[in-house]
Amino acid sequence: MTDTDPVTGGEVTWHPNPKKPDFVPPAGAVDAHCHVFGPAGEFPFAPERKYTPGDAGKDQLFALRDHLGFARNVIVQASCHGKDNSAMVDALHASDGLARGVAVVAHDIDDDALDAMHAAGVRGVRFNFVKRLVDATPREVFMRTADRVQRLGWHIVVYFEAPDLADLKPFLKQLPGIVVVDHMGRPDVTKPVDGSDFQAFAGLMAEMPNLWTKVSCPERLTVAGPPYDDVVPFQRYLVEQFSDRVLWGTDWPHPNMKSHKPDDGLLTDHIARIAPTPALQQALLVDNPMRLYWAD
Repeated sequence: MTDTDPVTGGEVTWHPNPKKPDFVPPAGAVDAHCHVFGPAGEFPFAPERKYTPGDAGKDQLFALRDHLGFARNVIVQASCHGKDNSAMVDALHASDGLARGVAVVAHDIDDDALDAMHAAGVRGVRFNFVKRLVDATPREVFMRTADRVQRLGWHIVVYFEAPDLADLKPFLKQLPGIVVVDHMGRPDVTKPVDGSDFQAFAGLMAEMPNLWTKVSCPERLTVAGPPYDDVVPFQRYLVEQFSDRVLWGTDWPHPNMKSHKPDDGLLTDHIARIAPTPALQQALLVDNPMRLYWAD
């Protein structure tokens, strides 16, 4: 259920008129995982990209932030822009300090370029292991990058799918600093929360005090569809077990969604189901992202 952008020819996968959420986020709440795409006329997409999205720029993102009742954003570099972080950095500059960024960088990026991104508000670097989205990068290259950004106090964001966890576990345990796993490591929600697959990830969270995760993207993980009842137990388990190491984000503008256009208002209402108390909501939406992204 996608439309086509008349300018880029790419897929438009975000809801054109999201509902006003019934859930009111706590003051200072952060959407800690979202993206900007282009506009391609100003910020072209990478030639090596695996998908072409429609334009979804900073003005749309900030308008959605206000509509949903959030105060801040963390903008994650999307694979369609490759290692050119210009669109993301431009959005940071336009945010008046209300956005931070997570970059994807080349292995040979120089320190001056890293320093410039830090000054703009970048606070992390992302390593993507999802084969359908990016070409493979040797892990020793990622490790060198991880070591280099420690002087800036950046954390590492990793994106992988559940079947790859066992192979990636030694690498994850070697990474320095805070490591944040996107979307709970994409569990198979047809399997039980207390089953061996999901508990392998939860066990790694327990084993690694520097490991965080984003309890985001029920719209990607669901089999049942909205309102994502089948994903709630996985998200709530992590929120309750690791309340000081969880983040949440819309994932707007929802790249590569084929089944439906997620309503970001509905996704915001979903928060109350996975973080059912004010204390858990405060930690998930305010305390944790502020500690990770705005501590300085």
